[in-house]
Amino acid sequence: MPFGSTRRKAGALAPQVEGYRAWLAERGYTALTARNMLNDLGQVGLWLLRQGLDAADLDEGRMNQHLADLRRGGRRRVAGPPGLVPLLTFLREAGVVPAPQVPPSPADVLLERYRCWMKSERGLSASTMLRYANTARRFLSEQAVAEGQFRPDSLTGADLSAFLLRECARVSAGSAKGRVAELRSLMRFLHLYGVTPMKLGGAVPPVGGWRFAAVPPTMAAGDVQRLLDHTPRHGTVGIRDYAILMLVARLGLRSIEVARLLLDDVDWRCGEIVVRGKGRREDRLPLPADVGEALVAYVAGPRPRLDARHVFLTCKAPHGPIRADLVGDVVERACLRAGTRKVGPHRLRHALAADMLRHGAGLTAIGQVLRHQDLATTALYAKVDFIALRAVAQPWPGTEAA
Repeated sequence: MPFGSTRRKAGALAPQVEGYRAWLAERGYTALTARNMLNDLGQVGLWLLRQGLDAADLDEGRMNQHLADLRRGGRRRVAGPPGLVPLLTFLREAGVVPAPQVPPSPADVLLERYRCWMKSERGLSASTMLRYANTARRFLSEQAVAEGQFRPDSLTGADLSAFLLRECARVSAGSAKGRVAELRSLMRFLHLYGVTPMKLGGAVPPVGGWRFAAVPPTMAAGDVQRLLDHTPRHGTVGIRDYAILMLVARLGLRSIEVARLLLDDVDWRCGEIVVRGKGRREDRLPLPADVGEALVAYVAGPRPRLDARHVFLTCKAPHGPIRADLVGDVVERACLRAGTRKVGPHRLRHALAADMLRHGAGLTAIGQVLRHQDLATTALYAKVDFIALRAVAQPWPGTEAA
């Protein structure tokens, strides 16, 4: 029998029924899904009574035990452990179930000290500290563990080189250079705090890669338009994805800038948009009419009605702000629909710069649209204007000019 609002059917979790119902509604779960999840709450509450346990005794282990008992009892359709994660999350947020007490590992302790050092001694921003800490965690887990033991004191220059070789095989030259800086920071910290006896920072090899050595990858304006044309403009996902694509293709926004966009950042009266970019920088850009129409179609249409101030929200419950990597997924899906080669969001940014250049825009104007801090960065796009370059190119020595 479906579990409704009758609290006596929820056993030890009866006092949590209405709170859980409201919690699910706030996160955008449909009525049918919420009813099924309330059924799960009732089953867990009755199981606790039969086991002689209280709600505070719940944890992941007992949740798994409850599911195993359901299967042994002949239940055909039993939710997996991920299906009960929302319930356990709610109970912990409500203070009914205590948070798990997991003792930090030696690696966790060292990484926390590293984060404190970066903040107090180096004054790094939160996003930079996150990036440095992620690299440190991956490096230490791959190179500082021997026979199951965490041994950062046994690190050598060979460990650094091996890690960088793996990184260079999977990331761009620019990203590999970032790994070098991140590793040198970690090595400096480990030596200052006596973890490693030697200064290994100097053993981190530099990564070759020269500025302006390559032509920035781009794509034709017609291919960009194909991505837009093949993106459906109906349904929650389609309307949202089209608005995201318009911001990337027409204004050159980065993935993180799309994810950070707030409702308050759009000035409809003045036709402007505030972009929160790198280094806490904020820029105001004119909002083209077609981009504004795409945003209105999403915000006034299928966007979930939540208190969240972010413009773009997830389409499936629990609803919340999108992550930056979802923008890449949106572009990838558009490429599949259009039948073009798969590209990332940054390729559309390059394409916008190249198209502006072909239509006569100067490098200063392009730099303002792309929000470059250094005009030298924008100068890289001059290399993609092959027509203009041919006009000034000198013939190769020993050949006749065409």
